[in-house]
Amino acid sequence: MNKKALVTGGSRGIGKGVALALAAEGYDVAISYFSKEEEAKEVSKYISEKFGRECYYFQASLDKPGAGHELFDKAVEALGGLDLLVNNAGQTICEPIYSITEENLDHLINLDFKSFIMLMRDASKYMIDHNIRGSIINITSSRGERAYPECGIYCGLKAALNHAVQAFALDVSSYGIRINNVAPGATRVRTKEELFAMEKGESSDYFWKDEFADKSKPIGSDFWDELGEAIPLGRSGLPEDIANAVVFLSSDKASYITGITLRVDGGLIIPGMPEGFAGQGGLAAGGWGRPQLIK
Repeated sequence: MNKKALVTGGSRGIGKGVALALAAEGYDVAISYFSKEEEAKEVSKYISEKFGRECYYFQASLDKPGAGHELFDKAVEALGGLDLLVNNAGQTICEPIYSITEENLDHLINLDFKSFIMLMRDASKYMIDHNIRGSIINITSSRGERAYPECGIYCGLKAALNHAVQAFALDVSSYGIRINNVAPGATRVRTKEELFAMEKGESSDYFWKDEFADKSKPIGSDFWDELGEAIPLGRSGLPEDIANAVVFLSSDKASYITGITLRVDGGLIIPGMPEGFAGQGGLAAGGWGRPQLIK
């Protein structure tokens, strides 16, 4: 019988890479998407045609109360079971402490932390009730280990997940269920083709440059190209780099691994270098020590 996985935020970026990699390993997959159904539909079609696996897709606003539980029930019903949960859907909103809004704070807590926990709850309970020695994997971030300006909420929530997973892993270890995290560093979540197709960047699109709005010429160097030159292994990450770690941790080859956070960042944070955002501080401005203007 084919194994079955739910991947949140599986229609693009890292989540898409994970969904494709799991399908290649023989999993039937359910993915969630937030707003662009056409992207989820394309992933589903590709998985069906390329790998001959089932791929179901569901809209889910995971920052809303009860949305994760509803998604879980729909996914399990469609798949006919569950062996693996990959919590991936999340968002980065960059605000310094003096500009944080309560609306964004609540949104990030609900999406980047609470939804992860509630889905872990549902998945672990299902696996216990059905005697499934399954696996749960959360996509966190190297930012859970390293602080950056305008990233206090996101960094803090990822750090909380990195710590909490250790306790959660102990909660379910006697049932043969493993819970681990994968912590990406700078990972290309939009191809240049996707950047070119965008009319403008949203507030969370830290990789966006205003020059990308000019469609008269192709996109040359972007955020991930520029940062990649300073990463020890010489490039930014790709979704498949993160997906390979997920495939390993969910496999029998990792059957003696639980409660860890596996950093996959090309050595990004080893030297303590600033990651920065395109057009803001860090590498783009020569370091954090330069005076910042309060807007």
